[in-house]
Amino acid sequence: MTQRFKKHYLENIVPKLINKFSYKNIHEVPRIEKIVINRGIGQASQSNKVLESSLKELNVIAGQKGIITRSKKAIAGFKVRKTMPVGISVTLRGERMYGFLDRLINLALPRIRDFQGINSKSFDKFGNYSLGLEEQLMFPEIEYDKIDQVRGMDISIVTTANKPEVALTLLKEFGMPFK
Repeated sequence: MTQRFKKHYLENIVPKLINKFSYKNIHEVPRIEKIVINRGIGQASQSNKVLESSLKELNVIAGQKGIITRSKKAIAGFKVRKTMPVGISVTLRGERMYGFLDRLINLALPRIRDFQGINSKSFDKFGNYSLGLEEQLMFPEIEYDKIDQVRGMDISIVTTANKPEVALTLLKEFGMPFK
């Protein structure tokens, strides 16, 4: 079964981008390469229970098993030792990536209280978009009663676009609700 976002990209978005930016080859058209979901756990690194519950939440949201990221060196000011868990990360590609993007745009973002749209200035110079979410409750997979603490996450959408303007057009065509 192909995802409806992938089908939408191939049938609708690619021809629009070819016309708008006058690409000569279909392989020049920018696409979404991967989506990286990252969550720093901060003080929770002291507790194994909090680490496991946070990992389980991210696995449910992403639909894929995440990895625990560990510190590369000790930083006394942050009370971090070498190889101590400092975060959780999931990289989505292919079908799962399109499925997550669909849920993010159509289910999660509209559930944010007083939502006015996301910032269109969060692109880097390579055309990748980063978005920070303050809580995990906006995803319908997360049950309010089963969370122990509200934690945010960072979502990075990595594209093959070489300019922020092209990446903005690509994400707008997917239906990303920019301000």
